[in-house]
Amino acid sequence: MNAEAVKALQGSYCNSLTQYSRFVTREVTIGDVPMGGNNPIRIQSMTTTDTMDTLGTVEQTIRMVDAGCEYVRITAPSIKEAHNLAEIKKKLRARGYTVPLVADIHFTPNAAEVAARIVEKVRVNPGNYADKKKFDEIDYTDLQYQGELDRIFSKFTPLVNICKEYGTAMRIGTNHGSLSDRIMSRYGDTPQGMVESAMEFIRMCEALNYYNLCISMKSSNPQVMVQAYRLLVQTMVAEGMNYPLHLGVTEAGDGEDGRIKSAVGIGTLLEDGLGDTVRVSLTEEPEAEAPVAIALVNRYAKRSEESRVKSQEEVSTPSPLERVGMRSPFEYQKRVTDEANAFIGGHMVPRVVLDLSNRNLKDPSLLNDAGYLYSPVLDKYNMADQSVDFVYLAGNLPSFTFPGNLKQLYNYTTWLTLANKKNCHPVFSLTEYLAAEDLSSDLNLVSVTLADFDAAQFIQLAHEDKGLVWVLKTDAEHGMAEQRSFFFALEAAGITTPVIIQRSYLFGESQESRIKSQDEVAAENVQSIVNLGNSEILIPATDNSQPATHLQLYAATDTGALLVDGFGDGVWIDAPNMPAAVITSTAFGILQATRSRISKTEYISCPSCGRTLFDLQETTQMIRSRTSHLKGLKIGIMGCIVNGPGEMADADYGYVGSGPGKITLYRGKEVVKKNVNAVNALNELISIIQGDGNWVEPVAVI
Repeated sequence: MNAEAVKALQGSYCNSLTQYSRFVTREVTIGDVPMGGNNPIRIQSMTTTDTMDTLGTVEQTIRMVDAGCEYVRITAPSIKEAHNLAEIKKKLRARGYTVPLVADIHFTPNAAEVAARIVEKVRVNPGNYADKKKFDEIDYTDLQYQGELDRIFSKFTPLVNICKEYGTAMRIGTNHGSLSDRIMSRYGDTPQGMVESAMEFIRMCEALNYYNLCISMKSSNPQVMVQAYRLLVQTMVAEGMNYPLHLGVTEAGDGEDGRIKSAVGIGTLLEDGLGDTVRVSLTEEPEAEAPVAIALVNRYAKRSEESRVKSQEEVSTPSPLERVGMRSPFEYQKRVTDEANAFIGGHMVPRVVLDLSNRNLKDPSLLNDAGYLYSPVLDKYNMADQSVDFVYLAGNLPSFTFPGNLKQLYNYTTWLTLANKKNCHPVFSLTEYLAAEDLSSDLNLVSVTLADFDAAQFIQLAHEDKGLVWVLKTDAEHGMAEQRSFFFALEAAGITTPVIIQRSYLFGESQESRIKSQDEVAAENVQSIVNLGNSEILIPATDNSQPATHLQLYAATDTGALLVDGFGDGVWIDAPNMPAAVITSTAFGILQATRSRISKTEYISCPSCGRTLFDLQETTQMIRSRTSHLKGLKIGIMGCIVNGPGEMADADYGYVGSGPGKITLYRGKEVVKKNVNAVNALNELISIIQGDGNWVEPVAVI
């Protein structure tokens, strides 16, 4: 990116990239729970029940509110569901629940107009609200394009007027997978297309003097999601707007994958100071989403208070060059680095380091947790798809032979004593490295912090040692901005030495709580406290995953925020109180979510809603059980066709509900088979994958 392009980004998408400062947005009224401005970051989720099941929807809503939801969204696919929102709201109020309700609208302006008179907020998707999406490639002239906008304006105006009359808020919610033909034809399947899709509707609202809006830019790809939100904010600022942001990674999936993918996208933007409400989309019960969102948001509750005390003038505003680090924040560009010993840096995938220094080094099965599966019968190792590249042993020597492709790291003092240094490399402090007379001829890892940075010295060291790798470490509660500053400094100095990102966490139980959950939501549900460095965070009782989830969320935020911007040639997550297998899985999960290193099948599965035509959780697990060995394949699992084949925008294959007991199968956006009986649908999907030559048989590990 040239200097002129960088300069054009002045006044870009956040207050500061090197100090936390929450971007202040317009306050929006949503019932009695306002959003934006100086309000806390709000928590929300969406029901999965049939909207016509009044009692079921009421009961599920209550469970969601008790778990911490401050807004609850309910689908209204037709007028009859929209009318039933009144009955749901009535029964909730009778039971003492005043949570603002949000109607989710796709395709049906008439349902939106009914719902807007009942609930506190409506969500419209600009890709399919009064717009066309047949995936036709049309070369619109400017006149034709404007004609389409005029047509949409006439259909959209009644809803806006109703919202103004009833004081109803609106979310303009763009989805990466549901951009209209008009947007796709002019902007393509891009973050810019996502932003322009929303901006067209925002401009219509402002033309009608309606401002009670919040905006979202959702994608199942966290990288695209982050870029779109950043570009949205820059575009809004350029047009004098500051509407609050609803953050979410759509179709994130379930379990560890869903949590890590959500944290990479949402956490990156929270680090940027962006976000006014959060929804974590998991293919699980909706009450399981709020605790995950709370855990993400709580890390910023104290920081938000501090940033209010510190006026915006006190937050140093870097020059445009510093603030973007000589790169566009709206497109992915991997930092250019040298290859150290043809193993790390350059075009290599990011490497994974696992600390085993405090584990039992007498049992070879220990390496199972590192992805090297030991067979006592054959006395050999089999590599898993998620096998680490380095293990750090500090000053401890193993009493068994390591596999030949697993590199061992020792502290410098111990490394000097090794008679056989093959596949063994030292980890230095900077002081040790500068004083060392004996270096590895292959790789020398040097542990540094931002405070150690000296451009002239680092340039000289890189010139003298082609095996040099920086290990950028921090155990600070919020060290991402500090580490980002280090990368900016390297780029400004033209230093291309590879860097491993090291983050240290200490998790354990504590007896007293010092930080309340979001607005004290669900405080009575707290069952334990997790200690992260010097900070503490409540774990709601509904979060069954305990500290492992918090490691996944924090590490995905802290390292993922760097990786999505192209920074980092390796990941080293240090959490001595956590099982090594959890650390390994978390590291590879982060690399997968950031598209930095693919090690498993990816499932783009929606969280379900009242439109869903089958049991999504059960179906997702069924598909996973037969396809989880297909490394690198992306499979979309959608409960309905609400966003059309655009939902497959980021998937290789799709499994989509098309009617009761019926499934439509996709290859990318292309329909391959329609209305397949659900009993046979998975076998048919596998047959398609096999026919394309993308199937491999699972390998049995002995």
